[in-house]
Amino acid sequence: MPDSTPLQNPDTKPLDAELREALARSIAQVNSVLLGKRHEVRLAFVCLLAGGHLLIEDLPGVGKTTLAHALAMTLGLDFHRVQFTSDLLPSDIIGVSIYERDAGNFRFHPGPLFTQLLLADEINRATPKTQSALLEAMAEGQVTIDGHTHTLPEPFFVVATQNPVDFAGTFPLPDSQLDRFMLRMSLGYPDAESERAMLASSDRRVLLESLPACLRPAQILALRKVVADVVASSALIDYVQRLLEASRMHGEVQIGLSPRAGLAILAAARAHAVLGGRGYALPEDVQAVFPYIAAHRLNLGSGARSSSNEIISRLIEATAVR
Repeated sequence: MPDSTPLQNPDTKPLDAELREALARSIAQVNSVLLGKRHEVRLAFVCLLAGGHLLIEDLPGVGKTTLAHALAMTLGLDFHRVQFTSDLLPSDIIGVSIYERDAGNFRFHPGPLFTQLLLADEINRATPKTQSALLEAMAEGQVTIDGHTHTLPEPFFVVATQNPVDFAGTFPLPDSQLDRFMLRMSLGYPDAESERAMLASSDRRVLLESLPACLRPAQILALRKVVADVVASSALIDYVQRLLEASRMHGEVQIGLSPRAGLAILAAARAHAVLGGRGYALPEDVQAVFPYIAAHRLNLGSGARSSSNEIISRLIEATAVR
């Protein structure tokens, strides 16, 4: 995937200069904290601008929490981190209604969920009941407590992490929960040059504390409107539909991609186009985001000999771009 900064294409509807410059500064600042991960930082911004939620699967110590913190500081978002454990209750995340004797009624005390960027750390260590407490919030931007609906702040962005190796005491996310995450990615170890620069520099936590906000929440919402207006031609929609159909017909796939996955692909492709400075999405945008949207949604059959990533590569190679 090309790693260009947001540049304006003269053939498209102009993106507000202030927004364009603020977005470029934001990406550059996060890259200055999470060294050597320009591709992954770009994907995180794609997910944010497309209005989705991000799942990061990787080993401890590679920068998952640092990325979430850097995004929150750079984007000027309220930030809460919740460490998911087996004894965590839904009310610990959502909040609880407490009876106040003086007022003679119940008053809702919001939990850490009521923030703009929520880091759900090691989400698979919580019980399914607690995991499912996030479902309505991630899908609808609201929660219902005691029959009353409470709207979450905007923008609302969940970054969840899980360790793909240590499964002791974990509860694998069900398909319904995985489907709420638009993108799933890993960070991996940095390259030698980036790791050397990191070791020679100051502590990442100290650096995070000094980061200025490059964007405001209102600007993020404005960027999401720009993304929603990006043109996806009928030919591009046909291409996405062929990818969905190919996933369902593949011999090693038990359950293929759903229509909701198709909507996520188009939304992410539009965001990827905006980061590339275009007001229209191309097949290249679809191909750039497809692996990160499809891999955690494919349900492979018991006799599958290939990995999800291998199947996805074949789907892209075999599906014609017309």
